[in-house]
Amino acid sequence: QVRLVESGGGSAQAGGSLSLTCVVSGSFVNIGHMFWYRQAPGMERELLSTITRGGSTSYSGSVKGRFFVSRDNAKKSVYLRMNSLKPEDTAVYYCNADITVMDQWSRPSEDNYWGQGTQVIVSS
Repeated sequence: QVRLVESGGGSAQAGGSLSLTCVVSGSFVNIGHMFWYRQAPGMERELLSTITRGGSTSYSGSVKGRFFVSRDNAKKSVYLRMNSLKPEDTAVYYCNADITVMDQWSRPSEDNYWGQGTQVIVSS
């Protein structure tokens, strides 16, 4: 059973910083692309960043230059450093990843997995 667990959410003042961590556990063959999303109340879930297994990154325009994603393949972890926080960054932040597992016939099968989310609140 593959699990993604986020940590590091909390409260910050505008202009401050927070760091999020997501750790993957369970039985799997490979972790491919990893993603950070967020969802504010009443809003659709928004893709913030993508990082490939090799470390190539991309960002949404709303966070580019302020948020930085990284990963440690050995630790099965992905990180999100959030700087220059704004009140509009308040949301639940989710980790997401493309993960290959062995199916019941011992064949590799890639699927997409979500963490449970961690709340970030930024006050002005």
